[in-house]
Amino acid sequence: MKRIDVIIPTYRPGANLEELLRRLEQQSCPPENIIIMNTEQQYWDCRLEEQFPRLQVHHLAKEDFDHGGTRDAGARLSKADILVFMTQDALPADNQLLEKLEAALEQESVAAAYARQLPQKDCRLIERYTRSFNYPEKSRIKRLEDLPRLGIKTYFCSNVCAAYNREIYVRSGGFVRHTIFNEDMIYAAGLVKAGYGVAYEAEARVIHSHNYTGRQQLRRNFDLGVSQAQHPEIFRGVPSEGEGLRLIKKTIGFLLRRGKLHLIPALIWQSGCKYLGYLLGKNYRKLPHKWILRLTDSRHYWKKEGEVPGEI
Repeated sequence: MKRIDVIIPTYRPGANLEELLRRLEQQSCPPENIIIMNTEQQYWDCRLEEQFPRLQVHHLAKEDFDHGGTRDAGARLSKADILVFMTQDALPADNQLLEKLEAALEQESVAAAYARQLPQKDCRLIERYTRSFNYPEKSRIKRLEDLPRLGIKTYFCSNVCAAYNREIYVRSGGFVRHTIFNEDMIYAAGLVKAGYGVAYEAEARVIHSHNYTGRQQLRRNFDLGVSQAQHPEIFRGVPSEGEGLRLIKKTIGFLLRRGKLHLIPALIWQSGCKYLGYLLGKNYRKLPHKWILRLTDSRHYWKKEGEVPGEI
């Protein structure tokens, strides 16, 4: 059995993290270490280290957090065979999560595998359908030859819960060190272009969803657009808009079949906020600095030394 380390960036963690740690301890293939990259030590509960002996906790200042760099720093602390990245708000749906992710990485030339995300009990209907669209019941392996058919989804991977072959991770350079968002997809794209496969493992399941407002959707998609604009070597010629339009059409059909016509305006509003945020993010270099700080969900990113967000 291969050694597994789980790496979790945290910020002001609450009871959900304690439950996550408990479920990781109960896995059929428990992790050797759980590496916590915690932002702001003042919000950390030291009692967790007494309760969960597998924990390795490393603290950093808020201004030093980076989506790619912080996760990469956690990866460099590990000597395990497999690196599993999770977020503090994702919960294993059963005790087979790590076992299924490990099995997915055993497949030929597969270097990354990500889990299926199931909705929480309070998840709204539209978001429930979005989850089923993005995380279907059937597993698959995505390779370079799938790009003409799958488009941007060929590169999709989610560090909400994803496993990586550590040897390949180190050899390929790992996550981009300074990125506003999307470090998982940027890395997965590099793997695919290098001839590796990215596995979607539907049998590895985590519970994770959000009921975002339109404004929150706009900010998240602004950062998504920025990340794509900053990496044209990956995303140029592989637009995301077509996949978004397909999701809207599928969701409208779902709502019509369920007799939920009253939810269509909410879908249009949410979708409009997503697209506007994405479009503004793709064109962030044309925006004044003060606009960017209002639109982004990652203000700390723009304050880092050397980052030039656009003309003021």
